[in-house]
Amino acid sequence: MAVFLLANDDGIHSEGLHILCNRISQLGKVYVIAPDREQSACGHAISLHRPLRMLERKIPGAAQAWEVDGTPADCVKLAIEGALLPEQPDLVISGINRGSNLGTDVLYSGTVSAAIEATLIGFPAMAVSLCDLSGDGFELAAEVAAEIAAVMLKNPLPQNTLLNINVPGVRSEELAGIAVARLGRRQYSKVIERRVDPRGKVYYWIAGEPVMNSEKDTDLDAILQNKVSVTPLQFDLTRADIIPAVSKVIDEACFATVPFKQPTGASAKNAQNTYGSALNVDDLSGGTP
Repeated sequence: MAVFLLANDDGIHSEGLHILCNRISQLGKVYVIAPDREQSACGHAISLHRPLRMLERKIPGAAQAWEVDGTPADCVKLAIEGALLPEQPDLVISGINRGSNLGTDVLYSGTVSAAIEATLIGFPAMAVSLCDLSGDGFELAAEVAAEIAAVMLKNPLPQNTLLNINVPGVRSEELAGIAVARLGRRQYSKVIERRVDPRGKVYYWIAGEPVMNSEKDTDLDAILQNKVSVTPLQFDLTRADIIPAVSKVIDEACFATVPFKQPTGASAKNAQNTYGSALNVDDLSGGTP
């Protein structure tokens, strides 16, 4: 029997988590661990400066469930590395998130970070989000998650790889299929809102409305077409293709020796010209990201 670990960033009481648990329990044994409150946009934070406390909870469909007063990444670490789980999971699923995690949102997402944490520890994982804040499509998203989970069990991903899945907020008959796509670039309008409190002090809200773009072959484009977007992710952010070019520029800037020596004469003039010119990645081999 397959073993699943479910986590999220919307909290232990999230409707999406409970619906996902009920559906995944039809595939195998399910364990659940989640924050005791919403932790949206907390990224990959972990708690290093205070103890973590947990409570065992009852969730229909789960063999065991815990709530933790920490982040999504804390939850996954505690479950696997803290030996809460009586057996190792075959697949870790984070979600179902209320709201999308598209494009560059994955850098802020607690949902995606929980899946990344599982992958860092060495377990296959996927993150699932519903692109509808009303939550009306959780059942459809859970069905999509279960179908993809069954495929992943039979066809394991390469190491250090996870899937980021977004389900459009449409009825099942309106779903136009599944697209495996790259990340798009998520942009927001009116990101910072300045306000004044009743005592005349200025404060700020970070918010903003998403601006959907139609860049082809991206997760954003897939959602605009009412398709499920599936994006394989890795946590290695290295631009490996331009390492030789960047190394050449750094070497030419006299940074190759340590400790640095202050150049003199013609060398000083050449160094000044080098330091005074910006490093333009577009001019390097490999082109734009």
